[in-house]
Amino acid sequence: MKLRIKLFYAFIASILLMPILAHSQSNEVIRDTSYTVYSAFNKYKKNYPFIKIVKPEMPDGILAKWNVVYQTYGNRKLHLDMFYPADTNKIYPAVLMVHGGGWNSGDRSLLVPLAQKLADEDYITATLEYRLSPEAGYPAAVFDIKSAIRWLRANSEKYFIDTNRIAVLGTSAGGHLAAFVGATNGMKKFEQLTDNQNFSSNVQAIVDIDGILDFTDPAESGKDTNFAKPSVGKLWLGYAYKDNPSIWVEASPLTYVDEKTPPTAFINSSFARFHAGRDEAIRILKKNNIYCEVHTLPETPHSFWLFHPWFEPTCKYVIGFLNHIFNK
Repeated sequence: MKLRIKLFYAFIASILLMPILAHSQSNEVIRDTSYTVYSAFNKYKKNYPFIKIVKPEMPDGILAKWNVVYQTYGNRKLHLDMFYPADTNKIYPAVLMVHGGGWNSGDRSLLVPLAQKLADEDYITATLEYRLSPEAGYPAAVFDIKSAIRWLRANSEKYFIDTNRIAVLGTSAGGHLAAFVGATNGMKKFEQLTDNQNFSSNVQAIVDIDGILDFTDPAESGKDTNFAKPSVGKLWLGYAYKDNPSIWVEASPLTYVDEKTPPTAFINSSFARFHAGRDEAIRILKKNNIYCEVHTLPETPHSFWLFHPWFEPTCKYVIGFLNHIFNK
C-alpha cells in the first residue's frame, strides 16, 4: 500500500514538472502578452472615442539596427533596437528607452514611434528588452537596464554616442524603472557583474512618464487584498506589502532621490495614482537645486503616449527637456 502511495505521488510530481522541464529544454521565455497598444486601445476607446494609435514611422536620414544583443545570460539574449542619424560627422546624446506593462508585460516595440521621433531630433535612441516578472523578479530589470547603459558606452564609437550625455526614459512601469536607475547612479548594490564592467551605468538625465516613485503609497501597497489575485507589484517584488514592507521601500525610487539625482522630467496622465511620490521627489530635487520639470496632460488615460492626440505634446515635453539639459 505504501509503495502504491509513493508511486502515485511520484506520478503527480512528474506531471507537475513537465511544463517546467519543457520550458528549460526549449529555452523559451515565459511571457505575459496582456499589455499591448491594441489592448490599451480597446480599453480606452469607449471613454476616448477620438484616439488613434501612433504608428512607427522612420524619418528620412535616420537609420535603424534591430535585435542588437546587449546582454547574454547563458542561452538567454537580451536585445535593443537602435535608431540614429545617418550623419556621422558628430556625436549625439543617447536615450535608453524602457517600456511599461506593470513589470510583467509589454515589449520594446511600444516605444519605437517615440524613439524614431527623438532620433529625428538628433538623439541616438535605443528601445530596450528587459526581463519581466514571469521570467525574473526584482531587481533583475534594474540589472538589465544598467547593463544596457554600460553597453551604450562600450559601443559609443560605433554609434557616435556622446558618453557624457546619456538619458534614461521610461513609461509607466518603465518610468518607475528609469527613475530608479537614475536615482541609484553609482550604487554597486544594483550593478550585476556582467559585461562591460569598465564602463559606467550612470545617466545624466531622467524622463519619467507616468511611473510611480513610491511603492508604499496606498494606491500600490494596499492592493493585495485577494491572495488569488496578486497585484503586479507583488508579482514583481515577490511579497505583498504587508508581508515584507522593506522590499517595497527598497524598490521605490523615492528612497534614493537626493543631491546626486540627475535632472528629471515628470510627464503625467490625469490619474493621481501614477503621481505617487512625485511631489516629494520634486521637493527633494528643488531643495538640492537640481533642475526638474513636471507636465500633467489633462483628461488623459494612463497610456496616453501611445495615442494621438497626446503623442505630439509628449514628444514636445521630452525633446524640450532633453534639449535644455544637454544644451542642444
